[in-house]
Amino acid sequence: MTPIAADQAIPAKSRGFGAPGRYFQGPGLIQKLPQFSSRLGGSAYLLSDPFFENSLVPEISSLFLREKSSLVTSIFYGEVTDAEILRVKNDVASKRASVVIGLGGGKTIDTIKAVASELKLPLIVVPTTASTDAPCSSLSVIYSEDGHHSGVRWYTRSPDIVLVDSELILGAPIKYLVAGIGDALSTYFETKANAESHSRNYINFDIDGGYLPSITGTEIARVSYEILRRDSLKAIEDVLAGRLTNEVENIIEVNTLLSGLGFENNGCAGAHSINDGITAAPGGAKVLHGERVAFGVIVQLIAESKPPEFVRDIAQFCLAVGLPISLGEMKIESTEENFELIAKASMHSNWSREPFDVTWEQVKGWIQQADELGMEILVESIS
Repeated sequence: MTPIAADQAIPAKSRGFGAPGRYFQGPGLIQKLPQFSSRLGGSAYLLSDPFFENSLVPEISSLFLREKSSLVTSIFYGEVTDAEILRVKNDVASKRASVVIGLGGGKTIDTIKAVASELKLPLIVVPTTASTDAPCSSLSVIYSEDGHHSGVRWYTRSPDIVLVDSELILGAPIKYLVAGIGDALSTYFETKANAESHSRNYINFDIDGGYLPSITGTEIARVSYEILRRDSLKAIEDVLAGRLTNEVENIIEVNTLLSGLGFENNGCAGAHSINDGITAAPGGAKVLHGERVAFGVIVQLIAESKPPEFVRDIAQFCLAVGLPISLGEMKIESTEENFELIAKASMHSNWSREPFDVTWEQVKGWIQQADELGMEILVESIS
């Protein structure tokens, strides 16, 4: 990331905090979508994952019809690319919508965030999984057509409303909740790295270059880690049994809200650098974001020379909840070529936010160490 120019720099000790306008979470809340939408604008445009084209989208259309509210629906296809953002933007403009809604996973949400920013329209985000912290942030991760990470777009506003129907989340495949745990796991450790390097966060990053984290932002990251360690296993057990318990609600909130606020108000670091690097490896782009990040956490902790027993404890936690702790589990071969490929691709990301200088050769070694540790723990778990 390119630092802000010196003549545009904000005062050195200025703190910043950002968050969605409103966050709502609970069973059946999607029924209230027309009411929330009408408070922001008259004519709504809904962009949805293709998975919901013949199920949830017609149900939502019926809800809007019942409330006599205007709604146009469209389906997101492909990847979060500049071309797809432009396509949706032109469609929204042609429909003269006054509020936009994103329904689905992180890629659909990141696309509609870009459109809302460019057209300066109110935005409602309705995540259908708790797999990433994209719903609450004011940025979009951009990819190439073949799924490789290619950049980030920054916005000055967060979503106006984030509406999380926990019953909808409960019905999603468990792998998405688990991936969200992997994404959220990085928040605390990356927050600490940013604090040690005195890096600025992502608040108004496009204009001011970010701000120092507030106490609130830092504490959110700490609490999110504590809740993950306390409630994750019980939440997974309950989701598999179809029970919407307090632990499930807690993990949904951590994955979506606390992790989202935590990373944006503090910053990413080594774990997300490895995530970005893995997308360059053969098959890496198909791995869920949170799965890549979880492996990145182990790499980051090794890079930071954390005690081996602590790194092992984090890896064992990942294994216990079902996150990958080796490249092989992500169907990526453990070869010198892939180690180097991931390491080099990761250098275009967030390693500069660690409190020490980093070279791709070092990263290659850390990836190999993390992979070997993961395979060692996997062998132990079945012996």
